[in-house]
Amino acid sequence: MSHREEKHFALASIDYQGMSLRDLRSMFKKTLKKGVHGLCASPYGEGQKPGDLLSEAQIRRRLKKIRPYTKWIRSFSCTDGNELIPEIAKELGMKTLVGAWLGDDSEINKKELEGLISLCYEGLVDIAAVGNEVMYRGDLTEAQLLEKLHYVKTSIKELDIPVGYVDAYYEFEERPAVTEACDIILANCYPFWEGCDLDYSLIYMKDMYNRAKRAGHGKRVVITETGWPSQGTPLHGAFPSEENAIKYFNNTQKWSQEENIEIFYFSAFDESWKIDAEGDVGAYWGLWDKNEKRKYQ
Repeated sequence: MSHREEKHFALASIDYQGMSLRDLRSMFKKTLKKGVHGLCASPYGEGQKPGDLLSEAQIRRRLKKIRPYTKWIRSFSCTDGNELIPEIAKELGMKTLVGAWLGDDSEINKKELEGLISLCYEGLVDIAAVGNEVMYRGDLTEAQLLEKLHYVKTSIKELDIPVGYVDAYYEFEERPAVTEACDIILANCYPFWEGCDLDYSLIYMKDMYNRAKRAGHGKRVVITETGWPSQGTPLHGAFPSEENAIKYFNNTQKWSQEENIEIFYFSAFDESWKIDAEGDVGAYWGLWDKNEKRKYQ
């Protein structure tokens, strides 16, 4: 066995040596057919962006496409039609991780939090997420985030719903007060965004997960986002490609199933609007393309 074969076996537990792109696509289809723990909802169609009003029809159509492949769905907002995602997901028999999107607009933040609380009381939320990467973006101070976390926890204390905050895994190490305030650790883990070579990405993500787990001192840890883009500009040692996206997906799901790791894969559908924030790779994180056709056929 060559050194390269040994490296793949040790780090990914899947030996890709000698596999063609056709072989990889076949493996992807088999992996997806087995089902994944969770998918991040991608509700925005071509020409749409956050702030645009989502229709019930488009949400229902997209959730029906992915329903055969996942048990959970993660949504990111409770306004502008996003509040329909958990309702329709429940109709389709899925569990929900529902997020209130927080930023630097206090009025929008208030609507988001009240929307999340209402959805909790309607029985549409299995895990409540108060904010996504606001510490990373610097939209709120830590004190402001803690205030909102405590507000939601107090508001739904009679309900048996864990409340957490979503951010990069390392934020839970660096912000112990936030970690302590969470019932559950909701960690985003992206080897790609840290320039990691695909060959080392699984072991890198395992380290991210374990760091969040140690920071949580025994609390349940969920990987709320991870993925690999299929096109775009490389980032240091991380190269977007169809081949690498398929390998990363397969590796992630194998680990998830073997060690019972709760992972929400990012993302269900490609979304063109993300180019503005992430560059050209932003449009290519989906398992389905922007036209809702499954990729890697």
